[in-house]
Amino acid sequence: MRLTKYGHSCVRVEHDGGVLVIDPGIFSERVALDGADAVLVTHEHPDHLDVAALAEQHDRRPFALYGPASLVATLDDLTGLLSPVEVGSEFTPAGVPVRAYGGRHAVIHPDIPIVENLAYLVDDRVYHPGDSLVVPEDVEVDTLFLPIQAPWTKFSESLDFLRAVAPRRAYALHDGLLNENGLTAFNNNVTRLSDVDYRRLEPGTRVDA
Repeated sequence: MRLTKYGHSCVRVEHDGGVLVIDPGIFSERVALDGADAVLVTHEHPDHLDVAALAEQHDRRPFALYGPASLVATLDDLTGLLSPVEVGSEFTPAGVPVRAYGGRHAVIHPDIPIVENLAYLVDDRVYHPGDSLVVPEDVEVDTLFLPIQAPWTKFSESLDFLRAVAPRRAYALHDGLLNENGLTAFNNNVTRLSDVDYRRLEPGTRVDA
């Protein structure tokens, strides 16, 4: 399995000839969608769901689309394409086994409505939590994509999440709003306070899983 990290929260998975893309949002590069067989969306916020980019790619090459049922309110002409996913669902987009966890977006502020959010475990080894810090209690995660900065989390929560999941390795996720100063501070603190093999991948970097 090959993983490619694109901008912010977008991850491309290539496995046995299938291409699965998770959370292609407005801060990620549209090239992430090239050749996609299936797209997983964790929730409706535009930094995770670029509807215009999906429509453009679907016109070039149709793909399957999966995500929480609430996405229908934001998908415009792509509404009929959505295969709704529920917490606990197991399915095989692009030939890759996936399980869904969570169900709710982390709280940003009590005055901001909480939307549906699904975390995805890919092939029982790669975990993408979307905008949540939901720990998958029933599995040993090999590779965690770790949210490192957001209006809904702080460093201590991200670190505790990393420790609770206890993966073999972790890569930075939700990093599109940080400048170099913030990235350096976060990366240094995680390295100092965690035993996990952690690093941030520049957009377009590929790794094997």
